[in-house]
Formats: sequence, C-alpha cells, structure tokens
Amino acid sequence: MLAIEDLAALAADFPDALKSKVARLELGGRVFDFALRPAIMGVINLSPDSWYRESVCLSADHAVRRARVMVAQGADIVDVGAESSLAHAARADEALQTGRLVPVVRTLTEAGILVSVETYEPAVAKACLGAGARILNVTGTEHADHLFKLAAEHDAAIIMCYVQGRNVREVGDFDFSRDPIQLMYEFFAKQTEHALKTGVKKIVIDPGLGFYYGNLQDSAFRVRHQMRVFLNTFRLRTLGWPVCHALPHAFEYFGEEVRCAEPFFAVMAALGKTVIFRTHEVPRTKAVLDTLAVYSSDVTSRQSP
Repeated sequence: MLAIEDLAALAADFPDALKSKVARLELGGRVFDFALRPAIMGVINLSPDSWYRESVCLSADHAVRRARVMVAQGADIVDVGAESSLAHAARADEALQTGRLVPVVRTLTEAGILVSVETYEPAVAKACLGAGARILNVTGTEHADHLFKLAAEHDAAIIMCYVQGRNVREVGDFDFSRDPIQLMYEFFAKQTEHALKTGVKKIVIDPGLGFYYGNLQDSAFRVRHQMRVFLNTFRLRTLGWPVCHALPHAFEYFGEEVRCAEPFFAVMAALGKTVIFRTHEVPRTKAVLDTLAVYSSDVTSRQSP
C-alpha cells in the first residue's frame, strides 16, 4: 500500500529536483504558465480499433461534436489520433490517417480549439500542421529529424514520447536493466538538445506509460511500474520542460468502474508534478485536479502574511 512514508522518502532522495521549474509555453495564441495551473488534454480516437469506446469517433462530424463537449468540460487541448496503438489493431497508412485527421483538425482550428495530433508519420504531421494543428504528439523515434523540422517551420510544439523502439506500434520488452527514470532522462536530454538545434522552441516530454511492451502485460507489475514513474516524474523536470502523462486504465483492478481509473492515476501524476494530463475522462480528471488545488491554495493562504 502506498503510504505517506513512501512519498517522504522519495522527496528526501531528490530534494533539488523537487524545486525544478519548467518553461511556460505559448500554444496557439494561449500562454500556459504551469506554475499557476495544469492543463488538460482531451483525447479523440478516429480509429475504430481503439478500446476506450467513449473516445472513439467514426466521422468528422462526431469528432467535432465530441471535441466541443470536451472543451466545455474543461479540456485546454484536444489530442486527435487516427491509429490505435493496440497490438492487434489494424495499421492505418499515411493516406488513411491524413484523410481521417485533416477535416477534423481544420474544423476544430477554425473554431478556436487548440489541436494536438498524435502520429509518428511525417506526411501526416505535415498535412495536419497545414490544417492548423499546433502540437505534434510524436509517438516514435525513427523520423525525429523530419518531425522536428516540421514543428520548427510551423512554430509548433513537440510532445516527445519515450519509446523503446521505432514507434509505438513496434516495441518489444521494456528495458528494466537500469532505473527507468534515468533511462528516460538520458533519452529526453539527447532528444531535446537535438530538437532545439533543429529550431524547435516548444517542447513537452511524455514518459509513454500507455504503450504496450511485451513484459508489461502482467497487471500488478505494470501498474506498479506506472505508479512509480508517476511519482518520480518530478525528476524529469530538471530538464526544464513540462511533463505530460497519458493516464492509464488498470482495467484489471477497476473492472466495470474503469472510467474512474484515469482520475485515480491523475492523483499519482499530480503528486509527481505532472502539468499536462492526457485523458479520455475530461470532467472526472478536472474534478480531481480542482480538488487537489484546493489544498495548495489553502496552504498558500495560511502561509501568507
């Protein structure tokens, strides 16, 4: 059972990292100051293979309606993807992804909604940036150079996902030979340096907890790993960039209450100083974050002269 002693020990081991601050970002004309409040990224899946049924939209009109609802519920960003990351899901080629994504991106952008596109394909990214997307949620490493250049050309932000493989669809076993946070730190340090040299000015890092590694199929092992990464996220903030987490589901534990899983993991992520929460459950996650904020505002008011 996770206890306050565990949190105290973690804080004692990395006191300097706890003080780290991350960059403010201007995205689509909005300034995100993560020292003041976190941001919520709502998810729309344009692939029929995505298992989170509430987020699946099978037409552009449905996706636009869903996005408007999520924004009304509190989403700051809408993240749209056209290929499921499930191991058994059908692959969507560049033409299919582009055909699904571009009409949605263009309509949402015209409505003033800040759009992120999840892809690892440069052609898809280019088309979506041209349609108005201002964030690339990059779930692969093989085309990093090209994707960084595209982001720089459009003054877009890059969400760098930690992927042990060419892309999210081609991962094997997760490497646990060393501290996973240190592995992530080294990966992000190298990638962010490279992105900056390419001209990217807006960076977010994502530890990639939702990806389907072969040796993370045991539910207890996987959830333990996810919780540890959430709580250790503040160590990655020493890179100076905001951290985004895709909130997982833990279906084996939540069962028919699976829609409560992401709000639960939002607590773990918030304790680790995550500042962007990628979720299918926008109103539930917002309620959790708003409630956690009540404590910090109360502490601040009691400490004020």
